Amino acid sequence: MSLTPTVAIVGRPNVGKSTLFNRLLGRRQAIVHNLPGVTRDRITGLAELDGDRRFQVVDTGGLVVASDDPLGLSRQVFLAVEESDLLLFMVDGRDGLVAADEVVWERLRRTGKPALLVVNKGDTREARGRFPEFYRLGIDRQLLVSAEHGQGVEELREALALALPETPPEVRPEMPAVAIVGRPNVGKSSLLNRIAGEERALVSPVAGTTRDPVDTAITRGGRSYLLIDTAGIRRRSQTSGAPEELAVMMARRQIERAQLAVLVVDAAQGVTSGDLAIAGTIWELGRAAVLAINKWDLLDRESRASLELTLERLDEHLAHPRRVNVSALTGRGVEKLFPAIDPTLAGHALKLGTGEVNRLFEAAIRRVSPPSLGGHPWKLYYATQVSSEPPTFMLFANRTLPRNHHYRRYLENRLREDLDLVGVPVRLVVRRRTEGRR
Repeated sequence: MSLTPTVAIVGRPNVGKSTLFNRLLGRRQAIVHNLPGVTRDRITGLAELDGDRRFQVVDTGGLVVASDDPLGLSRQVFLAVEESDLLLFMVDGRDGLVAADEVVWERLRRTGKPALLVVNKGDTREARGRFPEFYRLGIDRQLLVSAEHGQGVEELREALALALPETPPEVRPEMPAVAIVGRPNVGKSSLLNRIAGEERALVSPVAGTTRDPVDTAITRGGRSYLLIDTAGIRRRSQTSGAPEELAVMMARRQIERAQLAVLVVDAAQGVTSGDLAIAGTIWELGRAAVLAINKWDLLDRESRASLELTLERLDEHLAHPRRVNVSALTGRGVEKLFPAIDPTLAGHALKLGTGEVNRLFEAAIRRVSPPSLGGHPWKLYYATQVSSEPPTFMLFANRTLPRNHHYRRYLENRLREDLDLVGVPVRLVVRRRTEGRR
């Protein structure tokens, strides 16, 4: 399956990394301040190049060489570097090449990651005059930009287009791929081992033990599956302030590779903001979902009632996915996981004929009349399914429907209910067409 390339913006503090991050995304997402160290966490976002090419950008905290850090690198920044396909090493052109830049680059160079050198504040005479100093770093491509004013950013985009790997055509494995995802230490690796029946993934009580994906092919009931274990997603309180947005990056590529994600939730902790962030990524990528509530057997009746209340939030995010209560430690309930996975995968791969699609939408419209938009009733001419995984439908009507319009949500939910698409995203594309055209 195709993966979104990742670019990490790295450099010492206060050289303009967050400003460049916002410039590439085209919106203000990172906090920008002239005090060094404001960005202590990694922040991620999706940016676009020419056409429909997209890449993930990671804004990192400043790298500081300190006596208590033998690598001279923040561990969180180093993780971002490891996960990236390309580095944008950013320096301050007004300062010229300083010793801290040379030390930081030496550490980054050892990773072997390809890099572009971005010399910021290129709108100043000092930066233009000192630009040649940075050739001493030996980085092949060197660009002069002003992140604040946008100068040189188009040239940077062109360089990114050349340097980033082309996204290959999406290739589906012969067997359905299932990603096991969740926050750190909720039992993901233990669950994979329990399913596989052998110690295929390292199990440790220390959060963050799983670093690389572990693909495991298994067979259940005569059907083969590819299980993908994912790196532990880190909570803010456990990893020097790493935010959920950044932590999800570490599992995003594995979710991209899968048709379905099993979201493992710690029953004792209930649903947290981290669980919701992961759920949002699953949904954004159009993957189906099943919930595995781990350590359910450790809860008393009162605790189970409290958990049910928190699970309502996940139900809203993931369209009431099938849920299996399990104990990865004892194996209890694990045998019920695949009877939940199979119908969810089938719904995700659903393909309908145009006649059936139109009958479903006509029935939904008869049940609840369309609203008026711009003084005219919304009218559907016809509909057809244009793709699956997830099921995506094209609707031709006299008016478009805003993305968050209540009637669009009604049609999605009605379709999901009629077709039993629980835990499956449904996409509607509404196109305006004049009446009579077909």
